[in-house]
Amino acid sequence: MKTNIRGVSVNYIQYGEGKDILLLHGWGQNIQMMKFLGDYFSDRFRITILDFPGFGESEEPSKPWTITDYVLLIEDLVKQLKIKKPIVMGHSFGGRVAIKYSSNHPIEKLVLFGSPCIRLQKKLPLSTRILKKLKTLPGLDKIGEEMKKYIGSRDYKAASPIMRQTLVEVVNEDLSSFAKQIEEPTLLIWGDQDEEAPVEEAKMLEDMMYDAALIVLPGTHYAYIENLPQVVSILNNFI
Repeated sequence: MKTNIRGVSVNYIQYGEGKDILLLHGWGQNIQMMKFLGDYFSDRFRITILDFPGFGESEEPSKPWTITDYVLLIEDLVKQLKIKKPIVMGHSFGGRVAIKYSSNHPIEKLVLFGSPCIRLQKKLPLSTRILKKLKTLPGLDKIGEEMKKYIGSRDYKAASPIMRQTLVEVVNEDLSSFAKQIEEPTLLIWGDQDEEAPVEEAKMLEDMMYDAALIVLPGTHYAYIENLPQVVSILNNFI
């Protein structure tokens, strides 16, 4: 199904009956990455999943978006579809949006899968340091922009110019202050080999939140998929 929100055509699906579950996918993904999870609960809950603008079958924004823009989109979608106090589940980028949304909107519970939240100061790779230096030198700024295509992250390389800038906006925002505002029960499910969102950051997130519990499973950034039967069992007990 399609709806227009904030000037963008947004693709979504909604199925099942009962209390609301809202599923938010990660960067570069789409509805299908969360649907197999929603299918397990559609006999008891109403499931809503969307393609974020810039992904799947949703339109790309006309200008770069911030996490706040995606939160406002969710706010409008929730109103439009009459979703009431949902259980929000987000993976990675979707978890970032879920954190900021949940900090000042009514939710029942929150589940985060490998969702980086804390922006730590890390030593930049040599290639990135060279790029930053080039961009400051007269006449070499265009070369610096061209080099981004070759030394940036996989996600950055795969994105359009608008989505590249969106990615920069997203990853540079520290959401710690918003995480601290969430009072609803929160479950953190992480992979012990997650390189995109290291489990050490998950432990910091657990400590700063009001009512959070961390479960570490064997696996990568996609541990929620790699341990699907166990994750479903855990969620059944939590929700």
